[in-house]
Amino acid sequence: MNLLRSLHQDGLAYDAAQSDRLLRRRNLEPESAALLSVVLQTAGVRRMAEIGTSNGYSAIWFADALHATGGAPLLSVDLDGDAQRAASGHLERAGLAGLVELRHADGGEVLRALPDMGLDALFLDSERTEYASWWPHPRRVLRPGGLLIVDNVLSHPDEVAEFRRLVEGDGEFGTSTVAAVGKGLLLAVRAQA
Repeated sequence: MNLLRSLHQDGLAYDAAQSDRLLRRRNLEPESAALLSVVLQTAGVRRMAEIGTSNGYSAIWFADALHATGGAPLLSVDLDGDAQRAASGHLERAGLAGLVELRHADGGEVLRALPDMGLDALFLDSERTEYASWWPHPRRVLRPGGLLIVDNVLSHPDEVAEFRRLVEGDGEFGTSTVAAVGKGLLLAVRAQA
């Protein structure tokens, strides 16, 4: 898809020009996005949230995967209103605007408000040092058999170490692995009831 290629290249150029890490787009890498699209479709994911919209690059991949499974609109959350406005335009260009609910809010607050076991998958790609303070909501919102996905676990291991200890030490996550693709993806499955 030309739009995805363009967004990824634009994100790389934009990030290279930003000295402040918080202003960067920090998009998911294409190989990670493609892998997750296959996983989501194979698992039949129908209800998903992502924390960290940025410019909508990953939201396009996820919304397309959810569309393929007949799923509900993706919930995509970000604190950056400017980024979400850009994402809205990109989703419109991709023909997926109606398949994503963009929410300008704090990811932790949104997770706290979501219902128990309401998601098939949750993707975390925002402020990594915040994840541990959101516990146990990343687990609570996943249905049994639901998938937790965390980006940047190999590129920023120290920033996700505490959160990984929570996930990997939790008896409700039966299987987890780190996929050495992109910047490293933690994939953890909530155990079946």
